[in-house]
Amino acid sequence: MFVRIVKMTFKKEKVTQFEQLFNENKHKIRGFEGCTFLELYQDKKDTRIFFTYSYWENESSLEEYRHSQLFKGVWSQTKVLFDEKPEAWSVDKVVSLD
Repeated sequence: MFVRIVKMTFKKEKVTQFEQLFNENKHKIRGFEGCTFLELYQDKKDTRIFFTYSYWENESSLEEYRHSQLFKGVWSQTKVLFDEKPEAWSVDKVVSLD
């Protein structure tokens, strides 16, 4: 499993626009071949900050998504809403407790 975490900080007046964009595309992203999990989190103190957590079958699945028309379309609409440069991490899940 390949885990991707992305931190995004939006302009305050663009938060609602991002939420709408995410809601319009979340099922397409989750349904992309190789994506097995997708969640969106919002910071409790600074509501401009969001994190996406996505699980991919492997790194190549994520790369295929990142080169897809779906990603290019969503990302081009998302990046103009940023207040700060996004940050992204690819991590290995070490422990998971249910």
